[in-house]
Amino acid sequence: MAKLTTKARKALPAKDFAGPKRSYPIQDKSHARNALARASQFASPAVKADIKAHIASKYPSMKIAGKSKSSKHNKDMPKY
Repeated sequence: MAKLTTKARKALPAKDFAGPKRSYPIQDKSHARNALARASQFASPAVKADIKAHIASKYPSMKIAGKSKSSKHNKDMPKY
C-alpha cells in the first residue's frame, strides 16, 4: 500500500472515502482492502455496511466477504 500523505489525502475528492467525515480512504484497491480490515476492527455494523457498499460500487471486481451461513447460528450464542 502506498503511503498517503496529509497533503495527498486533503486533495482526494469525497468519492474516494468510504466512511463518514472523510474516513477510510479508498483511492486504490490496496486502500480499499485496508478500509475493510480497519472497519471490521473498529466500525459499527451500520458504518461497516456503508463502507462495504462504497467499495463494492467503486471496485465491482473486488470480492467482499459477506455473512457466512454459520453466522446466522452464532447470533443466538451468548457473547462472553
